Amino acid sequence: MCDCAARRGYGWKGWRCLPEGEPLLVPAGEWVDLSHPLGAETPRVPSFPAPVFERVRSLPHDQLNVTRMEMVVHIGTHVDSPSHFFLDAPALDAVPLARLGGRGIVWHVEPGVAGLVEARHLEGLEGRLRAGDILILDTGWHMFAGSTKYDDEHPALSLDAADWIVAHDVKMIALDVPTPDLPVAKRPPSFDYPIHRRLLSHGVMIAEHLTNLSSLRGMEVEVFCGALNIEGGDGAPARIVARPVEPA
Repeated sequence: MCDCAARRGYGWKGWRCLPEGEPLLVPAGEWVDLSHPLGAETPRVPSFPAPVFERVRSLPHDQLNVTRMEMVVHIGTHVDSPSHFFLDAPALDAVPLARLGGRGIVWHVEPGVAGLVEARHLEGLEGRLRAGDILILDTGWHMFAGSTKYDDEHPALSLDAADWIVAHDVKMIALDVPTPDLPVAKRPPSFDYPIHRRLLSHGVMIAEHLTNLSSLRGMEVEVFCGALNIEGGDGAPARIVARPVEPA
C-alpha cells in the first residue's frame, strides 16, 4: 500500500478488512428507493454542467425509442470511488462488490449551529454499528433538494466525525446531502476536500444525494448500491435501495 501524501494524488492506504462472512439478514419490510430520479433536474453541484438527455430515435416515426445521455458521473445519487482523489487508488470497476452492499444503519443526526456533524452525533451507534457496515446519515436535508439552500447550507462532516467513521470500520458512508465536505459557498480559497480525502484514502466509499430516508430512520437495513460499472470511473450514478431487517 502506498502512503505518499507528499505527492498530490497519492496516499491510498488500501481497503480496510471486512469481517469474515456476511451476517444473515432477515427482511422485515419492503425495499425503499433512496435515489433521486435521473433527469434534467437531478441535484448536482452548480458548477457541474446539467445532464443532457436526447431522444435520437422516437416512436412512432422510428421502430423504437432510443435516448442518448451525457452527464458528469458525480451528479444525482452516486458513489465516489477512491480514484476520485487518489491516482494510486482503485477506480469504480475495481471496487469489490462486497463494498457496495450489505448490512447498514440509517442514523438520524441534527447538526449543530455550525452545520457540522460531529463525532458526538454518532456516539449512540456503539453496540449497534458493526465493522463492515454501511452508515446512512439522515439529516433531513434531502427535503430541500432543488433549492439554493440544499446546495449552499447543507450539513457537512467534521474531521473528527470522519475519523470516527474510519475507526469504526464503516465500509461506506451515505448521505442525503451533496457532499460530506463543506458547501461550495462556504469553502475558503485553499480548500482541499479534507473529508473526501480522509474517508477515501482509508477505503471508505462515499455515496451522496440520497433521499426518502424518513421511513427507515433508526432502522437496521439491508443496502444494495447499483453503481454503474464504469471502466476507470472516479464515480458512478447509482440506484441505491434499502429495506428493513430484523435486528441481529
